[in-house]
Amino acid sequence: MLSYQHIYHAGNAADVHKHAALALVLDYLTRKDKPLSYLETHAGRGLYDLSAPEAVKTGEAAQGIARLHASFAKDHPYTTALAATPDGLYPGSPAIARALLRPTDTLHLAELHPQEYAALRQNLRGPHIQTYNQDGLELAQSLCPPTPRRGVMLVDPSYEIKADYAQIPKWLSALTRKWNVGIVMIWYPILNSGAQAPMVRALQSDHPEALTHEVRFPPARDGHRMVGSGLFVVNPPYGLASDLRRLTALFRALG
Repeated sequence: MLSYQHIYHAGNAADVHKHAALALVLDYLTRKDKPLSYLETHAGRGLYDLSAPEAVKTGEAAQGIARLHASFAKDHPYTTALAATPDGLYPGSPAIARALLRPTDTLHLAELHPQEYAALRQNLRGPHIQTYNQDGLELAQSLCPPTPRRGVMLVDPSYEIKADYAQIPKWLSALTRKWNVGIVMIWYPILNSGAQAPMVRALQSDHPEALTHEVRFPPARDGHRMVGSGLFVVNPPYGLASDLRRLTALFRALG
């Protein structure tokens, strides 16, 4: 959606959930001395200034990373990625991937919003990083199976386009037929309306071996509809379920 800019929500509790889980997956994959592919369908600008008026206005970062940062162990890969980020900035998922991956790995980052894409190209550069100003879901289908075939994809639409909820299950089924060995992480908001529930049920029905992980937290402000964050992970790495249970305990600190 071309009106969506993540700066208003960067560093919120859902970002912490999503990014901490992503860091765990990347840490697992990089333990083997084999190159991998990282693909992201909705990359945003990659780096965020949480002191910017847009971020301060919503108060979401104050509820999220500001409260939870100290709860992560020093050796957690999410902490490693945060430490690798320039002072005063928060890393979006592309920057977390860049911090944890190696020069032998390949990053494919899609962003449709023209201003966000221009910022992404400025913020994330490197011979192993490729950026695309196009629809990420379409790009993913065209790139898969990637080279190398070993790897992970993060899918995190804004869901401001309501059709995303119906599109994602069909899109995932087509993708996994092409790339059956890839780890695919789909993020979704947990809304007080329950709008995400039919999509989650469809995903679970189509991919019964996948991992579903959800955390709950209070609304960031009066009237805010998001009360939690969910991840649906196809081909989850060994041990991820256990690591995410520890993440659940951490989020209980938010009440």
